[in-house]
Formats: sequence, structure tokens, C-alpha cells
Amino acid sequence: MGNHTGFMQYERKAQPERKPMERIRDWNDYTAPIHDKDAQIQGARCMSCGVPTCHVGMEINGVTTGCPLNHLIPEWNHLVYEGKWREALDRAHAKNNFPEFTGIACPAPCEGACVLGISDPPVAIKSIERAIVEKGFEEGWITPNPPKFRTGKKVAIVGSGPTGLAAAAQLNQAGHYVTVFERDDRVGGLLTYGIPEMKLSYQVVKRRVDILEQEGVTFKTNTEVGKDISVKVLKSEFDAIILATGATVHRNIDVEGNQLKGVHLAMDFLHQNTKSLLDSNLSNDQYISAEGKDVIVIGGGDTGTDCLATAVRHNCKSLTQFDIYEKKGTERDDATNPWPQYPIIHRVEYGHKEAASSLGKDPRAFAVMTTKFVGDESGRIKEVHTINVRNKIENGKKVREEIKGTEKVWPADLVLIAIGFTGPEQYLLDQLNLERNNNSTVKAAYGEYKTNVDGVFSAGDMRRGQSLIVWAIHEGREVAKECDKYLMGESDLP
Repeated sequence: MGNHTGFMQYERKAQPERKPMERIRDWNDYTAPIHDKDAQIQGARCMSCGVPTCHVGMEINGVTTGCPLNHLIPEWNHLVYEGKWREALDRAHAKNNFPEFTGIACPAPCEGACVLGISDPPVAIKSIERAIVEKGFEEGWITPNPPKFRTGKKVAIVGSGPTGLAAAAQLNQAGHYVTVFERDDRVGGLLTYGIPEMKLSYQVVKRRVDILEQEGVTFKTNTEVGKDISVKVLKSEFDAIILATGATVHRNIDVEGNQLKGVHLAMDFLHQNTKSLLDSNLSNDQYISAEGKDVIVIGGGDTGTDCLATAVRHNCKSLTQFDIYEKKGTERDDATNPWPQYPIIHRVEYGHKEAASSLGKDPRAFAVMTTKFVGDESGRIKEVHTINVRNKIENGKKVREEIKGTEKVWPADLVLIAIGFTGPEQYLLDQLNLERNNNSTVKAAYGEYKTNVDGVFSAGDMRRGQSLIVWAIHEGREVAKECDKYLMGESDLP
């Protein structure tokens, strides 16, 4: 490294955020890329570790640590520090087709595994990554690069989320004709309709999709495989098929009253809002509005936080987020959550800040379990009943104990359920007669991605279950290589 003591000289500085009360008035990006000079200083904080762990993705006790893409993080940190932005961009693209997506939407397990993070705030890796790719677009370095030859082989990719897009990018570069089928009206999957506009702008997704189109990838939107086009036609017209539809079956809450009007799945709320926003700037009223309502968000994860931020922008009356777990500490527990595991700590995310600024307090209620929903005479939600719980481990198993006397009734006009996904939708898998795992995901071995049907591959959340964007891109690149081997007998794809 060019500056061996930078980690002692400089403090961590991540990408700046606009003030909450300013940003909740619009749907623009709530962050901005870090300035070039600040990115260089952050690059100087990289420690020249003897054994860096930021770029080695793995799972420890079911939690991701390090980058599954095996990003060349120490290399591009050093190059940014030296001002060699073009070379840093080449390193960023070497392992990741879309560093702008991860530089914005990834939870950064790389930072959780940063060696500097053992004793100090970690290197702002995610912010540097975003700065690199935005510099690349500004300078005109990121341009279409069509393959120099075509193999004549045709590949169908079902699903245009990060897995499908990564597979498409790689297979197109290998010279195959790639067609991506997307049932929605816009490409991007959950990148477009699962992540709100102020967190990941559709224009960021479209910018990269436009390049892929110019490189020769064909996108067919409003086309649902298995309904609008049969799997029989797909198998007859293409030499290989990659399934990358994600894990889109929502986990619902099994309590009395969950069918009342005003109780919605979080992804329906987010999807409709983004579509209406992109179609008409919300003027067509084709979305679930939180305006003037007492809103309850059930689920303490990222999707729940996105619901908070969206409801605040709708100008809701009140806002509460139920988290089934107790409030965590602000420092990692070295006994149960040691480095380099991703730090399981109390975080104040963008939606929490916005809700606190707009409504006067952090919206979260911890260790709260919903017991039932109660509606009015018209069948519309009016109350949510809860009880506090104690989470503990008994005989190696997680046990949830209800605490008597903590029952509470919350007024509610809108309830958003954000407790994750159970797996992929099954109708397409049924039509292809695919073997499945016990959790309903497609049975296809990691590293091989082959299903029980010849020429049909599966990767991403559809195969592994709900996961991170970096795992999605990683599996998209890997399944492309395996598909290329199937078509050509060997593969030079990285």
C-alpha cells in the first residue's frame, strides 16, 4: 500500500446523506457518491493486511462474512489512493458486472470482515466502490463492448434481477445470443420494484441495462414464462435455459384477521409505489397510500425499513415498526458474534432517521409479536394486538417465550408485512418437472447449478433462497460459466 499508516491518520468517512427533513419531500437519492479526494483518503485507510478477509466471501453460522464476489478490494483501494481511477475501475469490474448496484444496495459484509474493523471503524469499502463506478460513467470509460464473435448458441434467461443480469452479461460476452424474459414492464426485478427509488434509482439500473442491450442482449418485458410463452416453446427455441426468478413467495403472518382490508404484503406496497412513481409521479393513484394513516410495519429488516421511508414520504399520521427481536447493543458481542462475522448490532438506517425526524421518535418497538388483527364493521383493519416476547436458546434451539402482562393494542389503518420470503413460485418449476429441496427452492448443486432437466440451470435466490445482492451476482456469473461449458465443452469466463 502507498500509505502504510493511513489507517492511523484518517477517520472513516462514508458517502454523505442529505438531511432527513429535506429528503423526505422527494424521491431522489438520499445519498451521494463520496468526493474523489475523500475516496482517496478512505483508500489510504486500507491496512495492507497480511491476510485480508474483506474479499473472501463465506458463511459463518449462516451469516455472510466478506464479499462473495471475491472482489479485489485491497487492490482497488490502493489504486484509488494513488489516483489511478481507470485501473481501479478495471479491478472493480473484474469480479462484479455491476459495482454501482452493490455500491448502493449491498449491506457490505466486506466491511464487517475488514481487519481494521477489529479495533476501529472499518474502511468505507462500499463508498469507495460507488465512487469508482460513478467516476467511470462520468469519464466515459464505461461504454458498450459487444463480443467480437458469435457462437450461434442461444440462451434464455428467465428473470432480470441481479442474477439474471449478471448471467446475461457474462454469456453475451462469451458470444452467445442471450434473451432475458421479465414478467414486469421494466427490467431489473427487485432492483427496480423491490428497492425504493430514493435508495436505488431506476435510472441507475436502466443505465446499465441500456449498455447490455447495446452489447447485444435482448430483453423481453411483460412476458411471463409458463403463461405468456410456454416452456415447450422455450426449450425448442433455445439451447439452454437459466432460471433466475428469485424467491418471490412472501412469508405471511399466520394470525387472526390477516385477510382484513388494509393488511398488505410489504413488497406489494413497495412495488405499486415504484411503478406508480415511474409511470405518473404517483398521479394515477395506482398504489397503496399511507397518507394520513396510522401505519404498522411488521418486520425489522431492510424491507421493513424501506416501508418506513416510503410511508413517511406519503405523509403518514403515525408509524411503528415491530421487531420480533430484542434491541441489540451498539458493539458486536465478541463471544457470540466475533470478527470477521458480519456485526449483528443495533443500526439506525435511513428510514429510521427519516421517521424520527418527521414524527419525533425512532419508530421501532422491539421484542414485539403480533397476536391478532381486529377490523371494523366494513372489514377494514383498525387495531393490531401484540405481546412482548423473550428470545432465548434452550437445548440448542431458539425458543420464544411470551411475557404475560405485556399485551398491547395499537391503532392501525395500514399494516405492512415485511417478514421475508419462503422461496420461488412453483408453477414454472411444475411445468418443467424440476426437483426441489425441502424449502421449495430448485435442486441444483452450488458450483454446478444444473437441474435434473438437461440444459436447464438455476441460480440466485431461486436456488439458494432469500439472500444478498452480492450472492445473486456471484451465482449469476457462476451459472453463466457452467452454462457456457455445457454449450461449448469448456469456458474461459472468469
